[in-house]
Amino acid sequence: MYIYSSQDISAKIKIMSSRCCVHVKEAVVIGPCKPTPNHILQLSALDSQLFVRFTFEYLLVYKPRCGSFDKATVTDNVKSALGRALVPYYPLAGRVRARPDGSGLEVVCRGQGAVFISAVSDSTAASDFDGAPCRRAMWRKFLSFHVADVLKGGPPLVVQLTWLSDGGATLAVGFNHCLCDGVGSGEFLNSFADLAIGKQGLVGLDPKPISGRHLLDPISSFCVSRDDNSLSHPEFRSVPDVSGFASRFVRERLMPTSVIFEQNELDGLKKLTRVATFTSFEILAAHVWRSWARGLNLPSDQIVKLVFSVNIRQRVNSRLPSGYYGNAFVLGCAEARAGELAGKGLRHAAELVKGAKERVGDEYVREVVELVSWNRASVDSVGVLIMTQWSRLGLESVDFGIGRPVQVGPVCCDKYCVVLPVCGVAGAFKVNLAVPSTAVDQYLHYLRNAAA
Repeated sequence: MYIYSSQDISAKIKIMSSRCCVHVKEAVVIGPCKPTPNHILQLSALDSQLFVRFTFEYLLVYKPRCGSFDKATVTDNVKSALGRALVPYYPLAGRVRARPDGSGLEVVCRGQGAVFISAVSDSTAASDFDGAPCRRAMWRKFLSFHVADVLKGGPPLVVQLTWLSDGGATLAVGFNHCLCDGVGSGEFLNSFADLAIGKQGLVGLDPKPISGRHLLDPISSFCVSRDDNSLSHPEFRSVPDVSGFASRFVRERLMPTSVIFEQNELDGLKKLTRVATFTSFEILAAHVWRSWARGLNLPSDQIVKLVFSVNIRQRVNSRLPSGYYGNAFVLGCAEARAGELAGKGLRHAAELVKGAKERVGDEYVREVVELVSWNRASVDSVGVLIMTQWSRLGLESVDFGIGRPVQVGPVCCDKYCVVLPVCGVAGAFKVNLAVPSTAVDQYLHYLRNAAA
Protein backbone atom coordinates (compact mmCIF):
# COMPACT_ATOMS: atom_id res chain seq x y z
CA MET A 1 0.00 0.00 0.00
CA TYR A 2 1.36 3.42 -0.97
CA ILE A 3 0.59 6.14 1.58
CA TYR A 4 0.13 9.61 0.10
CA SER A 5 1.89 12.42 1.91
CA SER A 6 0.95 16.09 1.93
CA GLN A 7 3.93 16.73 -0.34
CA ASP A 8 2.78 14.11 -2.87
CA ILE A 9 -0.73 15.58 -2.96
CA SER A 10 0.54 19.15 -3.32
CA ALA A 11 2.81 18.16 -6.21
CA LYS A 12 0.00 16.43 -8.10
CA ILE A 13 -2.35 19.37 -7.57
CA LYS A 14 0.24 21.92 -8.75
CA ILE A 15 0.51 20.06 -12.07
CA MET A 16 -3.28 20.14 -12.46
CA SER A 17 -3.71 23.78 -11.46
CA SER A 18 -0.97 24.94 -13.82
CA ARG A 19 -3.05 23.73 -16.76
CA CYS A 20 -6.33 25.44 -15.97
CA CYS A 21 -8.01 28.56 -14.62
CA VAL A 22 -8.23 27.27 -11.03
CA HIS A 23 -5.38 28.32 -8.76
CA VAL A 24 -4.80 26.21 -5.65
CA LYS A 25 -3.93 28.27 -2.58
CA GLU A 26 -3.59 25.43 -0.08
CA ALA A 27 -3.65 21.64 -0.13
CA VAL A 28 -3.29 19.85 3.19
CA VAL A 29 -4.08 16.56 4.88
CA ILE A 30 -6.52 17.09 7.77
CA GLY A 31 -6.75 14.49 10.52
CA PRO A 32 -9.46 14.09 13.16
CA CYS A 33 -9.23 16.90 15.71
CA LYS A 34 -9.53 14.43 18.61
CA PRO A 35 -8.22 10.90 19.22
CA THR A 36 -10.21 8.24 17.33
CA PRO A 37 -10.28 4.42 17.48
CA ASN A 38 -7.05 2.83 16.30
CA HIS A 39 -8.00 -0.45 14.68
CA ILE A 40 -8.80 -2.25 11.44
CA LEU A 41 -12.46 -2.06 10.36
CA GLN A 42 -13.75 -4.97 8.29
CA LEU A 43 -15.97 -3.77 5.46
CA SER A 44 -19.14 -5.60 4.44
CA ALA A 45 -19.66 -7.69 1.33
CA LEU A 46 -21.65 -4.83 -0.21
CA ASP A 47 -18.78 -2.42 0.56
CA SER A 48 -16.31 -4.83 -1.07
CA GLN A 49 -18.12 -5.27 -4.39
CA LEU A 50 -15.98 -4.80 -7.49
CA PHE A 51 -18.21 -2.13 -8.99
CA VAL A 52 -18.01 0.22 -5.96
CA ARG A 53 -14.22 0.37 -5.97
CA PHE A 54 -14.04 3.91 -7.27
CA THR A 55 -14.37 7.53 -6.14
CA PHE A 56 -17.72 9.24 -6.62
CA GLU A 57 -17.60 13.01 -6.75
CA TYR A 58 -20.10 15.78 -6.06
CA LEU A 59 -19.94 19.37 -7.28
CA LEU A 60 -22.08 21.88 -5.38
CA VAL A 61 -22.33 25.39 -6.83
CA TYR A 62 -23.14 28.46 -4.71
CA LYS A 63 -24.14 31.82 -6.15
CA PRO A 64 -22.75 35.10 -4.78
CA ARG A 65 -24.28 35.86 -1.41
CA CYS A 66 -26.01 39.15 -0.65
CA GLY A 67 -24.34 41.10 2.11
CA SER A 68 -20.77 41.06 3.27
CA PHE A 69 -18.91 38.05 4.59
CA ASP A 70 -15.27 37.12 4.85
CA LYS A 71 -14.12 34.39 2.46
CA ALA A 72 -11.07 33.61 4.57
CA THR A 73 -13.28 33.04 7.63
CA VAL A 74 -15.62 30.73 5.70
CA THR A 75 -12.62 28.79 4.36
CA ASP A 76 -11.15 28.43 7.85
CA ASN A 77 -14.53 27.31 9.22
CA VAL A 78 -14.88 24.62 6.55
CA LYS A 79 -11.31 23.44 7.09
CA SER A 80 -11.77 23.29 10.87
CA ALA A 81 -15.15 21.55 10.56
CA LEU A 82 -13.57 18.82 8.44
CA GLY A 83 -11.26 17.88 11.31
CA ARG A 84 -14.23 17.78 13.69
CA ALA A 85 -16.42 15.76 11.31
CA LEU A 86 -13.67 13.14 11.00
CA VAL A 87 -14.01 12.30 14.70
CA PRO A 88 -17.38 10.50 14.50
CA TYR A 89 -16.74 9.58 10.84
CA TYR A 90 -13.21 8.40 11.59
CA PRO A 91 -13.07 5.65 8.88
CA LEU A 92 -13.14 8.46 6.29
CA ALA A 93 -9.72 9.45 7.65
CA GLY A 94 -8.41 5.88 7.29
CA ARG A 95 -7.06 3.97 4.29
CA VAL A 96 -8.86 1.19 2.44
CA ARG A 97 -7.04 -1.98 1.42
CA ALA A 98 -7.73 -5.59 0.47
CA ARG A 99 -7.78 -8.07 3.33
CA PRO A 100 -4.68 -10.29 3.43
CA ASP A 101 -6.79 -13.40 2.74
CA GLY A 102 -8.46 -11.77 -0.27
CA SER A 103 -11.95 -12.21 1.19
CA GLY A 104 -12.96 -8.55 0.95
CA LEU A 105 -11.83 -5.10 2.01
CA GLU A 106 -10.90 -3.42 5.26
CA VAL A 107 -10.03 0.06 6.51
CA VAL A 108 -6.85 0.77 8.43
CA CYS A 109 -8.05 3.38 10.91
CA ARG A 110 -5.06 5.32 12.24
CA GLY A 111 -6.34 8.88 11.82
CA GLN A 112 -4.32 9.32 8.62
CA GLY A 113 -6.61 12.10 7.40
CA ALA A 114 -8.59 13.53 4.49
CA VAL A 115 -7.47 16.12 1.94
CA PHE A 116 -8.63 19.73 2.08
CA ILE A 117 -7.94 22.10 -0.83
CA SER A 118 -8.71 25.81 -1.06
CA ALA A 119 -8.59 27.47 -4.47
CA VAL A 120 -9.75 30.44 -6.53
CA SER A 121 -10.87 30.85 -10.13
CA ASP A 122 -10.58 34.29 -11.72
CA SER A 123 -12.45 33.33 -14.90
CA THR A 124 -15.42 31.19 -13.77
CA ALA A 125 -18.77 32.41 -12.42
CA ALA A 126 -21.56 30.44 -10.77
CA SER A 127 -23.74 30.83 -13.89
CA ASP A 128 -21.12 28.94 -15.94
CA PHE A 129 -22.35 25.72 -14.34
CA ASP A 130 -25.88 26.04 -15.73
CA GLY A 131 -26.63 23.20 -18.14
CA ALA A 132 -24.25 20.48 -19.29
CA PRO A 133 -20.48 20.97 -19.62
CA CYS A 134 -19.02 21.06 -23.13
CA ARG A 135 -16.70 18.17 -22.29
CA ARG A 136 -17.07 15.29 -19.86
CA ALA A 137 -14.16 16.37 -17.66
CA MET A 138 -14.53 20.14 -18.14
CA TRP A 139 -15.07 20.70 -14.39
CA ARG A 140 -12.35 18.30 -13.21
CA LYS A 141 -10.20 21.26 -12.03
CA PHE A 142 -12.74 22.03 -9.29
CA LEU A 143 -11.68 18.78 -7.60
CA SER A 144 -7.98 18.92 -8.37
CA PHE A 145 -6.98 15.71 -6.58
CA HIS A 146 -8.66 12.58 -7.93
CA VAL A 147 -8.05 9.18 -6.33
CA ALA A 148 -8.27 6.77 -9.26
CA ASP A 149 -7.25 3.56 -7.47
CA VAL A 150 -9.03 3.49 -4.11
CA LEU A 151 -7.03 0.52 -2.78
CA LYS A 152 -3.54 2.00 -3.09
CA GLY A 153 -3.36 4.14 0.01
CA GLY A 154 -5.14 7.23 -1.27
CA PRO A 155 -7.30 9.34 1.07
CA PRO A 156 -10.94 8.20 1.00
CA LEU A 157 -12.22 11.77 1.27
CA VAL A 158 -11.14 14.87 -0.67
CA VAL A 159 -12.78 18.30 -0.22
CA GLN A 160 -12.09 21.38 -2.38
CA LEU A 161 -13.56 24.83 -1.79
CA THR A 162 -13.09 27.15 -4.78
CA TRP A 163 -14.02 30.83 -4.76
CA LEU A 164 -15.35 32.04 -8.13
CA SER A 165 -14.79 35.30 -10.00
CA ASP A 166 -18.29 36.64 -9.21
CA GLY A 167 -18.08 35.97 -5.47
CA GLY A 168 -19.79 32.58 -5.69
CA ALA A 169 -18.13 29.29 -4.83
CA THR A 170 -18.01 25.59 -5.55
CA LEU A 171 -17.59 22.79 -3.06
CA ALA A 172 -16.41 19.56 -4.63
CA VAL A 173 -16.17 16.35 -2.63
CA GLY A 174 -14.77 12.94 -3.56
CA PHE A 175 -15.74 9.85 -1.55
CA ASN A 176 -14.28 6.36 -1.70
CA HIS A 177 -17.44 4.40 -2.56
CA CYS A 178 -16.19 1.38 -0.57
CA LEU A 179 -16.77 3.39 2.62
CA CYS A 180 -20.17 4.94 2.05
CA ASP A 181 -23.10 5.16 -0.32
CA GLY A 182 -25.11 8.15 -1.51
CA VAL A 183 -27.37 8.32 1.53
CA GLY A 184 -24.40 8.10 3.89
CA SER A 185 -22.43 10.73 2.00
CA GLY A 186 -25.41 13.10 2.05
CA GLU A 187 -25.73 12.71 5.82
CA PHE A 188 -22.01 13.33 6.24
CA LEU A 189 -22.07 16.50 4.13
CA ASN A 190 -25.01 17.99 6.01
CA SER A 191 -23.39 17.21 9.38
CA PHE A 192 -20.07 18.61 8.11
CA ALA A 193 -21.83 21.82 7.01
CA ASP A 194 -23.70 22.13 10.31
CA LEU A 195 -20.39 21.89 12.18
CA ALA A 196 -18.93 24.62 9.95
CA ILE A 197 -21.69 27.10 10.83
CA GLY A 198 -22.06 26.04 14.45
CA LYS A 199 -25.56 24.67 13.97
CA GLN A 200 -24.73 21.55 15.96
CA GLY A 201 -21.77 20.12 17.85
CA LEU A 202 -20.14 16.70 17.83
CA VAL A 203 -22.22 15.49 20.78
CA GLY A 204 -25.52 16.34 19.12
CA LEU A 205 -24.90 15.04 15.60
CA ASP A 206 -28.17 13.78 14.12
CA PRO A 207 -28.15 11.12 12.83
CA LYS A 208 -25.31 9.67 14.88
CA PRO A 209 -22.90 7.93 12.46
CA ILE A 210 -22.86 4.12 12.62
CA SER A 211 -19.55 2.67 11.39
CA GLY A 212 -20.07 -1.06 12.15
CA ARG A 213 -20.47 -3.21 9.03
CA HIS A 214 -21.35 -6.60 10.58
CA LEU A 215 -25.05 -5.78 10.07
CA LEU A 216 -24.75 -6.91 6.46
CA ASP A 217 -22.58 -9.99 6.97
CA PRO A 218 -23.54 -13.00 4.84
CA ILE A 219 -25.38 -15.93 6.41
CA SER A 220 -22.81 -18.71 5.99
CA SER A 221 -25.40 -21.50 5.75
CA PHE A 222 -27.05 -19.87 2.73
CA CYS A 223 -25.10 -20.10 -0.51
CA VAL A 224 -26.20 -19.16 -4.01
CA SER A 225 -24.79 -20.89 -7.08
CA ARG A 226 -23.92 -19.21 -10.35
CA ASP A 227 -26.96 -20.89 -11.92
CA ASP A 228 -29.19 -19.20 -9.34
CA ASN A 229 -27.38 -15.97 -10.12
CA SER A 230 -28.20 -16.23 -13.83
CA LEU A 231 -31.87 -16.97 -13.20
CA SER A 232 -32.68 -14.64 -10.30
CA HIS A 233 -30.28 -11.73 -10.69
CA PRO A 234 -30.03 -10.47 -14.27
CA GLU A 235 -27.98 -7.49 -13.06
CA PHE A 236 -25.04 -9.90 -12.74
CA ARG A 237 -25.65 -11.84 -15.98
CA SER A 238 -23.73 -10.99 -19.16
CA VAL A 239 -25.65 -10.68 -22.42
CA PRO A 240 -24.41 -11.16 -26.01
CA ASP A 241 -23.01 -8.06 -27.67
CA VAL A 242 -24.76 -8.25 -31.05
CA SER A 243 -24.39 -4.53 -31.81
CA GLY A 244 -20.75 -3.64 -31.08
CA PHE A 245 -22.04 -1.94 -27.94
CA ALA A 246 -18.84 -2.12 -25.88
CA SER A 247 -16.52 -0.91 -28.64
CA ARG A 248 -18.84 1.97 -29.50
CA PHE A 249 -18.56 3.46 -26.02
CA VAL A 250 -14.77 3.27 -26.30
CA ARG A 251 -14.46 4.44 -29.90
CA GLU A 252 -16.86 7.38 -29.91
CA ARG A 253 -16.62 10.64 -28.03
CA LEU A 254 -19.23 10.84 -25.30
CA MET A 255 -21.24 14.07 -25.30
CA PRO A 256 -22.62 15.38 -21.96
CA THR A 257 -26.35 16.12 -21.84
CA SER A 258 -28.49 17.69 -19.13
CA VAL A 259 -32.29 17.85 -19.33
CA ILE A 260 -34.74 19.10 -16.69
CA PHE A 261 -38.17 17.53 -16.13
CA GLU A 262 -40.59 19.59 -14.08
CA GLN A 263 -43.60 18.16 -12.27
CA ASN A 264 -46.08 18.93 -15.06
CA GLU A 265 -43.87 17.07 -17.56
CA LEU A 266 -43.68 14.04 -15.28
CA ASP A 267 -47.46 14.15 -14.92
CA GLY A 268 -47.68 14.21 -18.71
CA LEU A 269 -45.53 11.08 -18.94
CA LYS A 270 -47.82 9.32 -16.45
CA LYS A 271 -50.88 10.30 -18.52
CA LEU A 272 -49.32 8.67 -21.59
CA THR A 273 -49.24 5.34 -19.72
CA ARG A 274 -52.79 5.74 -18.30
CA VAL A 275 -51.45 4.34 -15.02
CA ALA A 276 -51.59 6.81 -12.14
CA THR A 277 -49.70 4.61 -9.67
CA PHE A 278 -46.26 4.89 -11.25
CA THR A 279 -43.88 6.91 -9.11
CA SER A 280 -41.99 9.85 -10.57
CA PHE A 281 -38.78 7.81 -10.51
CA GLU A 282 -40.37 4.82 -12.25
CA ILE A 283 -41.83 6.88 -15.08
CA LEU A 284 -38.73 9.04 -15.53
CA ALA A 285 -36.34 6.07 -15.40
CA ALA A 286 -38.44 4.20 -17.97
CA HIS A 287 -38.56 7.22 -20.28
CA VAL A 288 -34.81 7.87 -20.09
CA TRP A 289 -33.98 4.17 -20.59
CA ARG A 290 -36.27 3.89 -23.58
CA SER A 291 -35.00 7.16 -25.12
CA TRP A 292 -31.40 6.05 -24.63
CA ALA A 293 -31.93 2.66 -26.26
CA ARG A 294 -33.85 4.18 -29.19
CA GLY A 295 -31.28 6.93 -29.60
CA LEU A 296 -28.49 4.36 -29.88
CA ASN A 297 -30.44 2.73 -32.76
CA LEU A 298 -29.64 -0.76 -31.51
CA PRO A 299 -30.60 -3.97 -33.34
CA SER A 300 -34.00 -5.22 -32.19
CA ASP A 301 -32.49 -8.37 -30.68
CA GLN A 302 -29.91 -6.58 -28.52
CA ILE A 303 -30.78 -7.15 -24.87
CA VAL A 304 -30.67 -3.89 -22.91
CA LYS A 305 -30.85 -3.39 -19.17
CA LEU A 306 -31.59 -0.53 -16.83
CA VAL A 307 -29.62 -1.08 -13.64
CA PHE A 308 -30.41 1.26 -10.74
CA SER A 309 -29.63 1.50 -7.05
CA VAL A 310 -32.30 0.59 -4.48
CA ASN A 311 -31.85 1.76 -0.89
CA ILE A 312 -32.35 -1.28 1.39
CA ARG A 313 -32.35 0.49 4.77
CA GLN A 314 -36.09 -0.09 5.13
CA ARG A 315 -36.31 -3.19 2.92
CA VAL A 316 -34.61 -5.80 5.12
CA ASN A 317 -36.29 -7.49 8.06
CA SER A 318 -33.68 -6.28 10.55
CA ARG A 319 -33.80 -2.65 9.50
CA LEU A 320 -30.50 -0.84 9.44
CA PRO A 321 -30.21 1.83 12.13
CA SER A 322 -30.44 5.52 11.35
CA GLY A 323 -26.94 6.85 10.68
CA TYR A 324 -25.60 3.70 8.98
CA TYR A 325 -23.50 5.23 6.23
CA GLY A 326 -21.97 2.12 4.65
CA ASN A 327 -23.17 0.78 1.33
CA ALA A 328 -26.81 -0.11 1.95
CA PHE A 329 -28.13 -0.55 -1.57
CA VAL A 330 -28.50 -3.31 -4.11
CA LEU A 331 -29.18 -3.08 -7.81
CA GLY A 332 -32.60 -3.34 -9.36
CA CYS A 333 -32.54 -4.50 -12.97
CA ALA A 334 -35.12 -4.10 -15.74
CA GLU A 335 -34.38 -6.05 -18.92
CA ALA A 336 -35.82 -6.20 -22.44
CA ARG A 337 -34.81 -6.54 -26.06
CA ALA A 338 -34.31 -3.21 -27.80
CA GLY A 339 -37.15 -3.92 -30.26
CA GLU A 340 -39.54 -4.76 -27.43
CA LEU A 341 -38.58 -1.63 -25.49
CA ALA A 342 -39.19 0.60 -28.51
CA GLY A 343 -42.32 -1.14 -29.76
CA LYS A 344 -44.30 -1.76 -26.59
CA GLY A 345 -44.31 1.82 -25.38
CA LEU A 346 -43.61 3.75 -22.22
CA ARG A 347 -46.13 1.89 -20.07
CA HIS A 348 -44.38 -1.43 -20.68
CA ALA A 349 -40.99 0.08 -19.82
CA ALA A 350 -42.38 1.60 -16.61
CA GLU A 351 -43.90 -1.75 -15.60
CA LEU A 352 -40.47 -3.37 -16.04
CA VAL A 353 -38.86 -0.72 -13.83
CA LYS A 354 -41.60 -1.00 -11.19
CA GLY A 355 -41.32 -4.78 -11.15
CA ALA A 356 -37.54 -4.65 -10.78
CA LYS A 357 -37.85 -2.31 -7.81
CA GLU A 358 -40.58 -4.35 -6.11
CA ARG A 359 -38.50 -7.54 -6.28
CA VAL A 360 -36.03 -6.07 -3.80
CA GLY A 361 -36.89 -7.46 -0.37
CA ASP A 362 -35.10 -9.21 2.48
CA GLU A 363 -34.49 -12.49 0.64
CA TYR A 364 -33.34 -10.68 -2.50
CA VAL A 365 -30.84 -8.64 -0.46
CA ARG A 366 -29.48 -11.72 1.29
CA GLU A 367 -29.03 -13.44 -2.08
CA VAL A 368 -27.04 -10.46 -3.35
CA VAL A 369 -24.87 -10.42 -0.22
CA GLU A 370 -24.06 -14.10 -0.74
CA LEU A 371 -23.43 -13.67 -4.46
CA VAL A 372 -20.95 -10.85 -4.05
CA SER A 373 -19.34 -12.59 -1.06
CA TRP A 374 -18.70 -15.99 -2.59
CA ASN A 375 -18.95 -15.59 -6.36
CA ARG A 376 -17.60 -12.03 -6.75
CA ALA A 377 -20.61 -11.25 -8.94
CA SER A 378 -20.42 -7.92 -10.72
CA VAL A 379 -22.17 -5.90 -13.42
CA ASP A 380 -21.17 -6.27 -17.07
CA SER A 381 -21.30 -3.17 -19.27
CA VAL A 382 -22.81 -4.61 -22.48
CA GLY A 383 -26.30 -3.25 -23.13
CA VAL A 384 -26.43 -1.64 -19.68
CA LEU A 385 -27.55 1.83 -18.65
CA ILE A 386 -26.63 2.43 -15.01
CA MET A 387 -28.79 5.00 -13.25
CA THR A 388 -28.23 6.52 -9.83
CA GLN A 389 -30.62 8.83 -8.01
CA TRP A 390 -29.03 11.79 -6.20
CA SER A 391 -32.29 13.68 -5.82
CA ARG A 392 -33.04 12.29 -2.34
CA LEU A 393 -29.64 12.69 -0.71
CA GLY A 394 -30.20 16.16 0.72
CA LEU A 395 -27.34 17.66 -1.31
CA GLU A 396 -29.41 20.74 -2.14
CA SER A 397 -29.55 21.66 1.59
CA VAL A 398 -25.78 21.66 2.28
CA ASP A 399 -24.98 25.15 3.63
CA PHE A 400 -21.46 26.03 4.78
CA GLY A 401 -22.41 29.59 5.63
CA ILE A 402 -22.79 30.83 2.05
CA GLY A 403 -26.37 29.75 1.46
CA ARG A 404 -27.73 26.64 -0.20
CA PRO A 405 -26.33 25.45 -3.54
CA VAL A 406 -28.00 26.55 -6.78
CA GLN A 407 -26.62 23.58 -8.73
CA VAL A 408 -25.87 20.02 -7.68
CA GLY A 409 -24.20 17.48 -9.92
CA PRO A 410 -21.21 15.24 -10.61
CA VAL A 411 -17.74 16.65 -11.18
CA CYS A 412 -17.52 14.74 -14.47
CA CYS A 413 -20.43 13.77 -16.74
CA ASP A 414 -20.20 10.12 -17.74
CA LYS A 415 -22.06 7.25 -19.40
CA TYR A 416 -23.78 6.60 -16.06
CA CYS A 417 -27.09 8.42 -15.76
CA VAL A 418 -27.46 10.66 -12.70
CA VAL A 419 -30.90 11.90 -11.60
CA LEU A 420 -30.42 15.18 -9.75
CA PRO A 421 -32.56 17.62 -7.78
CA VAL A 422 -33.33 20.99 -9.33
CA CYS A 423 -32.49 23.44 -6.57
CA GLY A 424 -35.46 25.60 -5.63
CA VAL A 425 -37.96 23.79 -7.89
CA ALA A 426 -40.13 21.27 -6.02
CA GLY A 427 -40.85 18.01 -7.81
CA ALA A 428 -38.38 18.66 -10.64
CA PHE A 429 -35.47 16.45 -11.70
CA LYS A 430 -32.40 16.98 -13.84
CA VAL A 431 -31.08 14.06 -15.90
CA ASN A 432 -27.34 14.09 -16.64
CA LEU A 433 -25.92 11.54 -19.07
CA ALA A 434 -23.05 11.37 -21.58
CA VAL A 435 -24.12 9.76 -24.87
CA PRO A 436 -22.06 8.65 -27.91
CA SER A 437 -21.77 11.57 -30.33
CA THR A 438 -23.62 9.81 -33.16
CA ALA A 439 -26.60 9.11 -30.88
CA VAL A 440 -26.93 12.36 -28.94
CA ASP A 441 -29.38 14.11 -31.29
CA GLN A 442 -31.72 11.12 -31.48
CA TYR A 443 -31.52 10.55 -27.73
CA LEU A 444 -32.48 14.16 -27.00
CA HIS A 445 -35.26 14.02 -29.61
CA TYR A 446 -36.89 11.02 -27.93
CA LEU A 447 -36.27 12.42 -24.46
CA ARG A 448 -38.07 15.66 -25.34
CA ASN A 449 -40.85 14.01 -27.37
CA ALA A 450 -42.25 11.19 -25.27
CA ALA A 451 -45.06 10.45 -27.72
CA ALA A 452 -42.67 10.00 -30.65
